Amino acid sequence: MFTWHCKNFQELSTLELYAILKARQDVFVIEQACIYPDFDGLDQQCLHLFATLKDNSDIIISAYLRILPPNLQYSEASMGRVLTTHTSRGTGVGKVLVQKAINTIQNEYPLQPIRISAQHYLQIFYSRFGFKAISEIYEEDGIPHIAMLLK
Repeated sequence: MFTWHCKNFQELSTLELYAILKARQDVFVIEQACIYPDFDGLDQQCLHLFATLKDNSDIIISAYLRILPPNLQYSEASMGRVLTTHTSRGTGVGKVLVQKAINTIQNEYPLQPIRISAQHYLQIFYSRFGFKAISEIYEEDGIPHIAMLLK
């Protein structure tokens, strides 16, 4: 059903990049009504993991996240901008996305812990993958978050 991709920034086609940025805008800016600078200068140094559906010549993003190498945002490896699009929610693609990201990080950066800044309501979701809370709840871009770590 889904086609999975993991590419560095330079490998992304213009159509893939457009679809990714549209999905990020749709979820983070429109759905969550969160006005913040999505273009933070880190995408060029990240791996981009995403699932697509093909609709004629359009690329439809179903799930996406970016993998940040150690010492880019945190001393640990990280994943962020995690999303599933509205039409793909409830299909299990989000669970597959996170597991694929963990596997990719463990292959790319062996023995590195993985740090995330998770929306607080997703704490239980991430804990099922072994992430543990390492902070109190804090606000990021107007949304309650919690720092979590997977060792």
